[in-house]
Amino acid sequence: MTVNHHELLRSASRTFALSIERLPGVVGEAMCLSYLLLRVSDFLEDNDYMPAERKVALLRLWDRILAGQAPAGELIDQLGDRPPGDDADARVTYYAAEILEKVHALPLAVQTQMLVHVRNSTQGMARWVARGPDIPREDDMDDYMHEVAGRVGYLVTDIFAWYSGFIRGRLSQLMPLAREFGLALQTVNVIRGLRKDYDRGWIFVPESFCAAVNLRRSDLFKPEYQIQALQVVDLVADKAERHLQKALAYVLALPPWLHTLRLACIWPMLFAVRTLALSRQNVNVLVGEVKMTREEVKAIVRDTTLFGWSNRWLESYYQQLKTVRAAPRPPAGGAAQLAKA
Repeated sequence: MTVNHHELLRSASRTFALSIERLPGVVGEAMCLSYLLLRVSDFLEDNDYMPAERKVALLRLWDRILAGQAPAGELIDQLGDRPPGDDADARVTYYAAEILEKVHALPLAVQTQMLVHVRNSTQGMARWVARGPDIPREDDMDDYMHEVAGRVGYLVTDIFAWYSGFIRGRLSQLMPLAREFGLALQTVNVIRGLRKDYDRGWIFVPESFCAAVNLRRSDLFKPEYQIQALQVVDLVADKAERHLQKALAYVLALPPWLHTLRLACIWPMLFAVRTLALSRQNVNVLVGEVKMTREEVKAIVRDTTLFGWSNRWLESYYQQLKTVRAAPRPPAGGAAQLAKA
């Protein structure tokens, strides 16, 4: 059955679809397909029903498929015991063969870059699943985030460089910032997903961050330690903000005449900035997930489409989103959820 890969993209992430579908021609196709390949890797890494050993085996199989050493149908056969249902990432995985077929229709230089980076990320995920949820220090957290997000920054930059000679000339400046960009988005994802990750047995906050406020990591979600837990969230938020400053530097280094490429980077960056502002001292982070409103998303897309070509305006807008916070409102049943933690 033929599937529209852009529809798959929208089902997996409406937010990233906004950015990717603004990109021109081959760049947009490459980024759409790269995202879908990575969704397969993510599904194999963080689904909530497979034991770690099976995840590692399937990630290694997926790596061999990406390398052309095994057919994509072998992965589908391995997953045949559980239909995808409403799980968007599982659905993407079941179309892996068709996605790869579209990848191989792209220019060779583009598909080579895509597959190298997706394979590297997939191998890193397998290493971390085998290692387990042991994150004693910030360096360990960064190592994990580099595998799942920092390498994506490299992938994006290489595809941009294929498209633009100007960007090719700035690779030595952009590549270190590209990794930081990935770490920025992933650190905010860690904050957004604290509760969900905890429920599946992972806490990506380093033990050293908890120790800094005299809290054991195992006590992070206990209601009697809420004050210390929010201090830990702020430490992670401070870390995210440091990475986001480098992400801003990355965007500012992109020329204004490549406005669509800039927008594809501006939107996820500013969504992260806004989410971070809403997460500080917000108990919802511990019991659920903090999200921007649709109105905020629409406003960012509108304003940056009009003015995002200007570095001076963008720096000012970044600061505005970072500093203006809404009063946190507990979700329905929030106090009860925290009491059960």
